[in-house]
Amino acid sequence: MGKTIAEKIFNAHLIDQPFGERHVLKLDAVFCHEITTPIAITDLEDREKDQVFDSEKIKVVIDHVTPAKDTKTAIQGKIIRDWARRHQIKDFFDIGRNGVCHALFPEKGFVRPGYTIIMGDSHTCTHGAFGAFAAGVGTTDLEVGILKGVCAFQYPKTIKIELTGTLPAGVYAKDVILFIISQLGVNGATDRVLEFTGPVISEMSMESRMTLCNMAIEAGGTCGICYPDKKTVDYLWHSINKDFESKEAALIEYKKWISDSDAEYEQVLSFDISSLEPMSTFGYKPDQVKPVSQMADTRIDQIYIGSCTNGRYEDLEIAASVLKGKKIHSEVRAILSPATPKIYADALKGGLIDIFIESGFCVTNPTCGACLGMSNGVLAPEEVCVSTTNRNFNGRMGKGGMVHLVSPATAAHSAITGKLTNSPLFKGGTL
Repeated sequence: MGKTIAEKIFNAHLIDQPFGERHVLKLDAVFCHEITTPIAITDLEDREKDQVFDSEKIKVVIDHVTPAKDTKTAIQGKIIRDWARRHQIKDFFDIGRNGVCHALFPEKGFVRPGYTIIMGDSHTCTHGAFGAFAAGVGTTDLEVGILKGVCAFQYPKTIKIELTGTLPAGVYAKDVILFIISQLGVNGATDRVLEFTGPVISEMSMESRMTLCNMAIEAGGTCGICYPDKKTVDYLWHSINKDFESKEAALIEYKKWISDSDAEYEQVLSFDISSLEPMSTFGYKPDQVKPVSQMADTRIDQIYIGSCTNGRYEDLEIAASVLKGKKIHSEVRAILSPATPKIYADALKGGLIDIFIESGFCVTNPTCGACLGMSNGVLAPEEVCVSTTNRNFNGRMGKGGMVHLVSPATAAHSAITGKLTNSPLFKGGTL
């Protein structure tokens, strides 16, 4: 019987199977940031276990509140900063070199097909876009990962999502994943791997695949995953070119991380997205989704473009194409946070930052702050934000605030009109 990509990764990393379906896997990387890791660090210290399994396989960033906004966040930064220095963790990205973790670490080449990765962050599933098994974990699992380089998981059950047809103009990966979540429900993929396949995925850029996998957790998924292909190799080539004689050789090696044709799935769902519209959330759950066209005239106070979902260069480029030569609505404030320093620098060179500033956007440093209501864009009670982030929970971006999740194109045009509206990039069509 054939194997899914997740099963192949599990089998290749298996160290022990202590009971039932619980599998202990060897980890290729442990990612850390200053919100969840300090708790693990201090607990390990209290247990007299202040050690790391491999200083080269641990990657660390300060990315949520950066620079620190108060004493509490400064202490969090100091704990992880001192820890990284104490253990000589070379891949530590402090203020000025830091960025949104799930954009920065792939950009640096720390994610590879077939890898196993954990982090104390639910959106670690983003890295499955590269054909890796990547999962967010709790403090105890993070501690064990830091200390021993292993983590225990249930053997993966996979839901295969086949996307067919052609993505309409003005419709993007964010719209696709919002639609999929609306079909699955917030618990529809709990403890499952979501495997994204089909011609639509093959046509997507790596940035778009990361957007897709990023929100697998919003349907309860442990990991979203895509097959590695030529686009994967091209994206990683600056980091892997010393490991392979050619891109062709890398592709041959990485193709082993593709599901077998006779692999068994718990469920197979097929969607023809040829008539998909731009989508938006409307309540306080990620599966409460409807076409933007059905939410016309929704009041807006703030626009936010950024995050591990939609803060990459591709996202900025799409939004800038909508904003060019236009001004944002006088009653709307708009914020842009490029996800990494490189994205920021490339956007400067490409003239995108000028477009955002001239339209009336506030451009901030790379940070996760606004996404979870910690800094750089917190909402007041009863305020409404149209956002390219990944969660619309009650109070997510500020106590009493409402968040509508959309694509960068929708966010940009909504900033201009002052209400939730489709961008002119979308030429029409019905779902």
